[in-house]
Amino acid sequence: MAKEYSRTQRVAEQVQKELAQIIQLEMKDPRLGLITVSAVDISRDLAFADIHVSCMGVEGQEQIDESINVLNGAAGFLRSQLARAMKLRATPRLRFYFDNSLRRGQHLSSLIERAIAKDQQKKSGE
Repeated sequence: MAKEYSRTQRVAEQVQKELAQIIQLEMKDPRLGLITVSAVDISRDLAFADIHVSCMGVEGQEQIDESINVLNGAAGFLRSQLARAMKLRATPRLRFYFDNSLRRGQHLSSLIERAIAKDQQKKSGE
């Protein structure tokens, strides 16, 4: 009987939950906006965790880059907090990346809405 989820998937889900709480409650840096942990990818040997985050309330690319730099700078602190929260033999190294899927989804949604509005205008004009 095959396992439904691999160990790396289960660890990734737990890391995502714990990091979301740690970032929300423990990070006091004013340069950070509202950070959402959208996905976690963990290497098979559990040595590295790629954390994909989205930044709410941040508009410019410079602010996004600064938020990612702040998170990568605080990776040691976040890793130590994660080690306290999770019972793993070795806590993975954290690497933070910006997740652009939320913005891309909003952009596609606005394009669809515009196309629908144009179609309705054409139909009503005929």
